[in-house]
Amino acid sequence: MISFLNGKITYKDDKKIILDKNGIGFEIFLAPDNLEKTAIGEEKQIFTFLFLGEKVIELYGFMSEKELELFRILKGVSGVGPKTAMNLAVAESIEKLKEILEGGKMPAGAKGIGAKKLQKILLELTGKIEEINKNIKKVNYADEVYGALSELGFSKNQIAIALAQIPPEIKDPKERIKQALKFLAATR
Repeated sequence: MISFLNGKITYKDDKKIILDKNGIGFEIFLAPDNLEKTAIGEEKQIFTFLFLGEKVIELYGFMSEKELELFRILKGVSGVGPKTAMNLAVAESIEKLKEILEGGKMPAGAKGIGAKKLQKILLELTGKIEEINKNIKKVNYADEVYGALSELGFSKNQIAIALAQIPPEIKDPKERIKQALKFLAATR
């Protein structure tokens, strides 16, 4: 997995940039809102997600780790592809995105979302917000499972969501970690 890249922007169009890292040009797709924040010749750090499709390998870029985390959540919504998720992720948080969508405003580049898909996204986001808030309250931060996942670099929200997916009858910490990692790997 390529988590981020630091380099010089050598090319830019309306969908992507090419970032030169030690003589290697990485093609990175960016949301229109983020493309506006870049310029050719500029040194930039871009957080990335490597998408492996059936016939394509693409790098999606984000200006912050929060955008990347929101992208991962949105990518998990059925019917939402990586380009739509990338365009919506500029909101940086589920709560902020929900407010934007409920207000009828759409981030640039996400205007092609139909009313039915928008309702589905809002419904799933509402459920995820409630699930995250409920699970964060239940997370035992002294628990060895939480500690192990935290040491691996997962955020509180990611850990809370993953732990909520584990059946309550699984008590063994090693098995809980294994189950959480399976869930987290599937959402990346």
